[in-house]
Amino acid sequence: MSLSRRGLLAAGGAMGVVGAASAAGPAVAAPAPTPAPAAARSGDGAGAAHPGGGARVRTGFDRLAADGYRRLAGEKVGVVTNPTGITSDARHIVDVMHADARVRLVAVFGPEHGFRGTAQAGGSEGRYDDPATGLPVYDTYLKSGQPLADIFTASGVDTVVFDIQDAGARFYTYIWTLYDCMEAAALAGKRFVVLDRPNPVTGRAALGPVLQREFATFVGRQPISQAHGMTVTELARLFNGEFLTSKPVELDVVTMAGWRRGDFFDATGLPWVPPSPNMPTPDTALVYAGTCLFEGTNLSEGRGTTRPFELLGAEGIGREWAAAANALELPGVRFREAYFAPTFSKFQGRTVGGVQLHVHDRESFDPVRTGIALLVTAKRSWSGFAWRPDNWIDKLTGSTKVRALIDAGADTDEVTGAWQSELAAFRAVRGGYLLYR
Repeated sequence: MSLSRRGLLAAGGAMGVVGAASAAGPAVAAPAPTPAPAAARSGDGAGAAHPGGGARVRTGFDRLAADGYRRLAGEKVGVVTNPTGITSDARHIVDVMHADARVRLVAVFGPEHGFRGTAQAGGSEGRYDDPATGLPVYDTYLKSGQPLADIFTASGVDTVVFDIQDAGARFYTYIWTLYDCMEAAALAGKRFVVLDRPNPVTGRAALGPVLQREFATFVGRQPISQAHGMTVTELARLFNGEFLTSKPVELDVVTMAGWRRGDFFDATGLPWVPPSPNMPTPDTALVYAGTCLFEGTNLSEGRGTTRPFELLGAEGIGREWAAAANALELPGVRFREAYFAPTFSKFQGRTVGGVQLHVHDRESFDPVRTGIALLVTAKRSWSGFAWRPDNWIDKLTGSTKVRALIDAGADTDEVTGAWQSELAAFRAVRGGYLLYR
């Protein structure tokens, strides 16, 4: 583990919510968090209103706007965002800012899937002028370093603002858009402001293997754990303090009010917008950090169905896989024998067999351990199991370890035990960047 202790807060460990934390100055205290509801229902994508009505959690943008955009006063602003960049009443922040004379919004930067979200996985919208606002939209997807810095320079912005909903997993690319944009903003001499949103699967724990740098790609630029258990402002601070140390960006973050580390998304009262086409509900995010590993196999990960990452399967799989997975008695989850026909992606238009995950206790559910257990049982119960020829599984897990151990016949405990020391080291560093209780 090559992470340093540089940049850790003097107090260390998890801290109370702060209104903003800057690389150049002290934090400003925020209102005390609102207590979480005694019990939260399972997420269905709609969000749960608190007893007073409306959202219980106020996002970074909502707090920025309520303060009259004072942090952006006198600056030309560009926003890195997508369809998830909305207010608590579901208006897009670009439309809101463009109509407000108190902020000078001059550019938008779109990530994978695009600013308005029209592209599928592995695609973007390119350079165009937004029909709704007339603002120039620049494409950041797969751009980094000096080429991305040149885009920021050409846009004429003074400050780059980031506001995108994350899903909580290392291989969900928006956090690496955040990293690349921070690095490029530093190169271009631009200030960088991150507006916080909830981690939809809570911020309670970091789980899974830690990326080894030789396996760095756009699904993992730096050594963090597979499920990071952080918000985007916390990640931004960690990125600046641990990985951008030779040229850190001038960083300012605006935190949420009312969010606690144990909150699932439906406890926030915020509207859910799918952050990508195959992340339709918070339930998808709940399993994604584990079942996305099936992208590295010849099985369908459920793309092209209404339950991506909850349905897994391939031609030739019968009831044996669900039986083998249920026999493990994994906490918080059961597996149903399932048959489905994806409308696109792997096995398009063909009926396949496999499993559907049913999470019945999300408090005890461990998505990464579950994903490993499903890989182990799939390989043992189906003779057709194979890794993708390009060993994409190594990019997703961050090393050759998982693939090699499963190929050698290791069980779930042996595979998950192999990363515990590196995970403990990451957790120690992570603790110094947490901003919420």
